[in-house]
Amino acid sequence: MIENNKDIILSAKHVKKYFPIKGFFGKIVGNVKAVDDVSLDLYRGETYGLVGETGCGKSTLGRTLIRLLDATEGTINIEGQDISKITTGEMRKMRQKVQMIFQDPYTSLNPRMRIGDILNEILIIEKIGKRSERMDIVIEMLRKVGLRIEHYYRFPHELSGGQRQRVGVARSIILNPDLIVCDEPVSALDVSVRSQIINLLLDLQQALDLTYMFISHDMSVIRYTSRRTGVMYLGHLVEEAITDELFNNPKHPYTQVLLTAVPSPNPHTKKKRIVLQGDLPSPINPPPGCVFHTRCPIAVDLCKNVCPEMKEINSMHKVACHLVNN
Repeated sequence: MIENNKDIILSAKHVKKYFPIKGFFGKIVGNVKAVDDVSLDLYRGETYGLVGETGCGKSTLGRTLIRLLDATEGTINIEGQDISKITTGEMRKMRQKVQMIFQDPYTSLNPRMRIGDILNEILIIEKIGKRSERMDIVIEMLRKVGLRIEHYYRFPHELSGGQRQRVGVARSIILNPDLIVCDEPVSALDVSVRSQIINLLLDLQQALDLTYMFISHDMSVIRYTSRRTGVMYLGHLVEEAITDELFNNPKHPYTQVLLTAVPSPNPHTKKKRIVLQGDLPSPINPPPGCVFHTRCPIAVDLCKNVCPEMKEINSMHKVACHLVNN
């Protein structure tokens, strides 16, 4: 485990993101607790995987960490600077350091603009390069992500899904950032294309010294890409570990459930599937105590009343569960 603070590129402490629910006359009658008291650190040059079922808040957390959404509470430090307290102008400069790759490579691109203009617009906004230089910069970016010069003149609808996502990757690296949040970047792609995009991201990480937060619901993708992995459930981070440690020795009951759902590459291997009972609770009114206790097969009375704190099992492993001791 890296423990040297100078290697921390992002540090989030007790981050919450609530979306208000408005009733008659605009009165706030409740909140959707999408992210509820999450703390984590990202280390320079690593890939941190964030996994959980649909609706657990992982995409909202990723957007909040780079201030595409403003946090309701908590602090988020990027390279020692608390981005929740900086001005819009200062955040605009910070945008050069932090970028995002979106899940849908089609809706994230302007359908009325050619690919070259989409990428060139970023350079114009950030005042990078002279007018005569920008086309060369854009073409070089397209080359880096495996596209050709003719793609410069095409519209998004003229590209395949994989090619559009390559444009999304090019857009994220064109400002030479330090940190990129990858929000399920391959989930909308054909299986045959996914490995190409994943390997492209890993190659770019080595070449450009990038740090990734890789958000996915696919455990096999997380295992292949990530050095460390965090598991989210209903807005809470319930387990965090070195990826190999997490897969070989899962501690939290929810993580164990997720791993039993991963298909085995050997068709002759029999795996005991753990099936959760009940429905996912509403983030508008999450259960008291441990948020997982309503579906947990080993929950006790303590779980129903007291929310467990994240505790360290060893230098590579943390878990939020009352029933885990080592």
